[in-house]
Amino acid sequence: MKAVTIKKLKDELSHKSNDELKELCLHLSRFKKENKELLTYLLFESHNEDGYIQAIKDVMDEQFSEINTKSYFYIRKSTRKILSQIKKFIRYSKKKETEAELLLYFCNKMLELSPSIQRSQRLQNIFNTQIRMIKNAISKLHEDLQYDLQLELDELLEND
Repeated sequence: MKAVTIKKLKDELSHKSNDELKELCLHLSRFKKENKELLTYLLFESHNEDGYIQAIKDVMDEQFSEINTKSYFYIRKSTRKILSQIKKFIRYSKKKETEAELLLYFCNKMLELSPSIQRSQRLQNIFNTQIRMIKNAISKLHEDLQYDLQLELDELLEND
């Protein structure tokens, strides 16, 4: 079965009643964890973006505290897993401010790791890629937010 275009889906959904739409959403949420997570974000957390960001930071703190720091292999594997989860949460939000804040926090947590990420080129590459993504996200924000986040980024890079 081939999926139809978004336009066709949108047209078909416009013909459905509220109850039918509710049933479709619930049916969709049963199939994939990501669908349920996205629906949870849209219904319960999208109105409080600061709370959403803080909840993700708390999860990040816990995940970074559980990293096995015996070898760079385990550190790299764990940070990539954390990063993939962050990217998923960023996709739910679709806000550049959220993206910049979460990636800044991720990079701060990477710098706090012991042993230092400077000794691993692969970890340094992950860090540098996220810095580029932060700069890209910051450039698309309002001037006031740009200034505040740019200060945080500059401070982060000084500590690097």
